[in-house]
Amino acid sequence: MIYYTLSFAQYYQHLIQVKVRFKAQAQQKIWLPTWIPGSYLIREFAKHIESVKALHIGTGEAIKLHKLTKNQWQLQNTQADEIEVSYQVYAYDLSVRGAYTDDDRLYVNPAAVCIGVEGQEDSAIQLQLDVPESLSRFELVSSMPVVEASNTTYTLNATNYHELIDQPFELAEQTCISFDIENITHRIAISGRHHTDLQRLATDLEKICAAQIRMFGEAPFKDYLFMAMATANSYGGLEHQSSTSLITPRDDLPKSSEPAKPSVNYQRFLGLCSHEYFHAWLVKFIRPHNYVKPNLHQEDYTTLLWIFEGITSYYDDLMLYRSGVIDQNAYIDLVKDQISRYLSNPGRQIQSVAESSFDAWIKYYRPDENTNNAGTSYYNKGALIALCLDLTLRQHGSNLDLLMQALYQRAKNGQHVDEQTLPQLCQQLTGHSLSEFFDNYVDGTTELPLQQLLAEFGVSLHMEHKVWPLGLKVQENPQGLLVQQVLRDSAAAQAGLSCQDIIIALNGLKANTGLLQQLGNHTNAEPRITCHAFRRDELKVLEIQGRGFMTSAAKLLIEDKNRLSQWIDHPAKL
Repeated sequence: MIYYTLSFAQYYQHLIQVKVRFKAQAQQKIWLPTWIPGSYLIREFAKHIESVKALHIGTGEAIKLHKLTKNQWQLQNTQADEIEVSYQVYAYDLSVRGAYTDDDRLYVNPAAVCIGVEGQEDSAIQLQLDVPESLSRFELVSSMPVVEASNTTYTLNATNYHELIDQPFELAEQTCISFDIENITHRIAISGRHHTDLQRLATDLEKICAAQIRMFGEAPFKDYLFMAMATANSYGGLEHQSSTSLITPRDDLPKSSEPAKPSVNYQRFLGLCSHEYFHAWLVKFIRPHNYVKPNLHQEDYTTLLWIFEGITSYYDDLMLYRSGVIDQNAYIDLVKDQISRYLSNPGRQIQSVAESSFDAWIKYYRPDENTNNAGTSYYNKGALIALCLDLTLRQHGSNLDLLMQALYQRAKNGQHVDEQTLPQLCQQLTGHSLSEFFDNYVDGTTELPLQQLLAEFGVSLHMEHKVWPLGLKVQENPQGLLVQQVLRDSAAAQAGLSCQDIIIALNGLKANTGLLQQLGNHTNAEPRITCHAFRRDELKVLEIQGRGFMTSAAKLLIEDKNRLSQWIDHPAKL
């Protein structure tokens, strides 16, 4: 067994003191992950580690440490010795991926804090948490089994290192409620200031979770924890095998005045919960073949994130409807919003979702002013590919529910997902090859056949034109119009305007959004616009030829409720 002790005595300085005891091998190496599964960006957790030391437990003699790489150390002259490694971690990351301590909250994702012992990652783990008396009011929440607990000390167990780093924990003043589905206990724990109607939240989440379990036939976990922190405006979630860590605007949580039909804000939180819960099947149990034991030292590439995030994004909204939490019109509005985001993304014609998946490490989590021009989202477009695949499968007598169930059964037999898995399963389910579908829409950039497919299931899709004046997205401020984005090949781009330019005058008049809209309108008769703009501290005078840049937004109309219900109402069974 490997023993970890985390002391939070210096929480006010955002420091965690860590000690790790284990039996060392010859030339033993220790390491810390550089990224956390579910969030595909090198996070460099080791940059927060300070003062790494090692000693022989029996003699107290110091052991030399040699740093091999940014996240790996080697103990010198050890062989079958009982060793203690100690270090401290700076913990001031309020996201769901790292660690954070202050007088309101102690939060730890062990991947960011607990070093691994090379060659002993399969050893059993004991984790002790030492909390100062001043924070004894805090309650611990985690999916890890708690062996012992007092006001200031907790002992938890994990089967191995990979299980340890998949189970975040939080110590804080918690508001909690639970519900059971088929003898599976689901807990909700919310920290931070909020006024949540817990019973309403539990009632709605119970329906959503039951709908997902019903679709797959069973759950791949014995219990489940929704761990949420309420803040002013932070938003995000990270999936784990039997829990999810969420951070949400407190206004997204339901209050006692929440209407029967969820508000837009509350619907967003339910969608986040639905998304992360669905990941317990699709990501944590059904996995890309190379993520069964991912390489946590460096980027671990896959072209399949469109499946794991895109299909999940399709089902997170659909499950809100199937559970009865939202109605049919609200669901169609969510589909419309997905399509509108897709249509307003010129980069969909440049980058495929397979490429977007592969490049997540350098693009998705690092958006810039060119992202919309050159890239596409494996969440957004992936969700619409899932929609198109579902409707295409239904044309051939099958559906996406059956495909998900087949993936789940394969995962239970130890089979995981590679690039050929979905095309092969689709052929098995339908008797038809859908290779052209995957070539065109996954590996290629062919426009998705949304209009045709939706029409066959009782929904008409109409395009509503949206005009970016001169191809610009701007923010008005006292200096003028700050250019936030320039659409490629637009009138503004052709004239040479760039992101971060500040437009101060248009045709000799002080620039504001109203004037930009007026001059950028297609009906404006003036052939040219003279633009004065600052780039850095230099004044530019540019001549703009042309008008607005047209993109599209979706408008969906339900034409035949019977045909629509054949698609959205009930999951099928294998």
